[in-house]
Amino acid sequence: MTPAEAKLLLADHFAPWVLDLGLTVRQIGAEAVITHMPLTPRLMRVGGIVSGQALMAQADTTMVLALAGHVGDFVPAATTDLHTQFLRPGSGSAILCKARIVRAGRSLAFARATLNAVDTGKPVALASATLALP
Repeated sequence: MTPAEAKLLLADHFAPWVLDLGLTVRQIGAEAVITHMPLTPRLMRVGGIVSGQALMAQADTTMVLALAGHVGDFVPAATTDLHTQFLRPGSGSAILCKARIVRAGRSLAFARATLNAVDTGKPVALASATLALP
């Protein structure tokens, strides 16, 4: 799967408000997916920090795309658990999220993601999710 194909998956399968995050897929494959989220004023909270909700949405979306990269096609999985640890305030120009599938079974897949500030390279958050498979 290519980043261009992943862009089509975003447009075809994700809610309009997720598309409003401005995510671009930088890399997608069986091992990992990397998304880029520009930090716009709409995503910021008081103090110029990206909102936790935007970070969680980026992580969740990237982990679903990681499942697509892992199996080679979009899977209409449902997130049944999403855990996020916020490590430091996210600021700067953008956030990169790298996600991978830890294990994929017949009914569940387990994913992990790391979110880093582009300007500093420092980790902003860690996330893990359980995805229910159709």
